[in-house]
Amino acid sequence: MSLTQIAKRFLHAPIRRASGWKRTHPSADRNSQPIAEALLAQVDKQTPNLRLLEIASGSGQHVGYLAPLLPNISFQPTEVERSQFPSIQAYATDCATCNIKLPLYVDITQTVDQWQPDTLGAVKAGSYDYMFNSNMMHISPWACSVGLFRAAGQLLKSSGKLFTYGPYAQDGVLTPESNVRFDAGLRSQNAEWGVRDIKDLKPLAEQNGLKLEKITDMPSNNKFLTWLKL
Repeated sequence: MSLTQIAKRFLHAPIRRASGWKRTHPSADRNSQPIAEALLAQVDKQTPNLRLLEIASGSGQHVGYLAPLLPNISFQPTEVERSQFPSIQAYATDCATCNIKLPLYVDITQTVDQWQPDTLGAVKAGSYDYMFNSNMMHISPWACSVGLFRAAGQLLKSSGKLFTYGPYAQDGVLTPESNVRFDAGLRSQNAEWGVRDIKDLKPLAEQNGLKLEKITDMPSNNKFLTWLKL
């Protein structure tokens, strides 16, 4: 059965009535399937009771797409914008496989021990098999990237994986020209934003016990990076 067939099977299955309302974004509509294909190629699809922590879940659209494809994995969404919680909760409620937990408030610039007490009950050192972060690093201060790798170093199990998705420069080179213009536009909006260079992320990973394992080229000039916890 193809990924498209699996997605249709679950996304069109009878669902429980959502307790909130779902937000959708055209970019997530476009990239959900490519992200799912990259993720499914690198995760354990058989072992039960695995755990994935998503940082910066936004509307919940990605977790809503991914969770039904991986019923053996419990997905924990997080978000710093509480206004997104009703949408995430709606995706969790409507999930046919019932493997999306309610969202937790997480400010990724804070160390794990500073996260809210109710978060600490669900987030313990070395307790996650996977982490996932999409389209955050280029529209957030560098401190968010620092916090993401710091959290991955603390929360992932040995041989666990952090997956990050978005536009990236590589060894000082940003291509194509559309990404160069995109980067300039971001920096004009906020001097702390901008497309990150993979060479600058590698030291962050190494400082936290991770290494870059794989770079997957994606549609629309994005990349799917796989970071392995040593």
